[in-house]
Amino acid sequence: MKQKLLGKNLNELKEIAKELSLPSFTATQIAQWLYQKRVRDISEMTNLSKVAREKLSELYEVGHTQYTHSFKSVDGTKKYLFPVGEGERFIETVMIPDGERSTVCVSCQIGCKMGCKFCMTGRQGFHGHLDAAQILSQFMDIDEGEVLTNAVFMGMGEPLDNYDNISRTIDVLTSSWGFGWSPKRITLSTVGIIPMLERFLKESKCHLAVSLHNPFGVQRAELMPMQKPYPIEEVVRLIKKFDFTGQRRVSFEYIVFSGVNDSKAHSDELVRILKGLECRVNLIRFHAIPNSSLKTTSDKEMESFKDRLNSQGLLTTIRASRGEDIFAACGLLSGQKSKK
Repeated sequence: MKQKLLGKNLNELKEIAKELSLPSFTATQIAQWLYQKRVRDISEMTNLSKVAREKLSELYEVGHTQYTHSFKSVDGTKKYLFPVGEGERFIETVMIPDGERSTVCVSCQIGCKMGCKFCMTGRQGFHGHLDAAQILSQFMDIDEGEVLTNAVFMGMGEPLDNYDNISRTIDVLTSSWGFGWSPKRITLSTVGIIPMLERFLKESKCHLAVSLHNPFGVQRAELMPMQKPYPIEEVVRLIKKFDFTGQRRVSFEYIVFSGVNDSKAHSDELVRILKGLECRVNLIRFHAIPNSSLKTTSDKEMESFKDRLNSQGLLTTIRASRGEDIFAACGLLSGQKSKK
């Protein structure tokens, strides 16, 4: 099986050029073809000699994955399905237009290990990591690939559970030989896998979003099993060691469930554990999933919860729900060929 060039960094491309006895500058040319000109086949790399292209093609391919299905919401949100592995298995990518912004929500795993009780992805179980080429295809092979302004690693899977491939992808996105994006255009969402979170905070300047959903440890563990090995207070304690007073931002995602996490006690505890941290809380409406006892909080209770937090100095907003009619909203991604 041929190796994929997509996802290789400049140093790795230099090693490939060296192994194939090609001039060292060939690596820069290949990087330009891969990430700036976005070719799909080595034969399109026309400023490489015919001999160089033949040598490359013997061992390597570009490595794009094409989407097979797409759905468009009434609000303009689009969902793309990319085939992965064997059989009828897909991962989902969501593109969210908002004025001049076009944000892509990217998946990083086939299914998920985290087992959050409110998420359709977690119900699939875990079926494998996506490699960097599969992740990059979600940026490059959707219809809006040329006009994307922002990216969030918030799709299927836990980014920090596949951190090596996420890190490799971010390197391509932010390096001058790659996409040349500012890291401030990228947000990574996590339940808080502490060892990998510390690596991410040290190695990257991208924004961070933490799935919090309940400030009380015992209650959070009922919703999110990963609370047990990685308690939210320890996650917050680690984050407080890093500087978020400048352009880099940290937010806490909080799906509001009726009668579960929307009381004054919950808002008071949120304020307590986040005290001293420059951050934002994003309240998210729960999108009901089959066979779940969790219920959506009313708009009135959502507003009341938001107002309590803001009145105590914790910047809080309600995040607009997008793409619910095509099952592209938060917690609904399940890798199904149909809309749902």
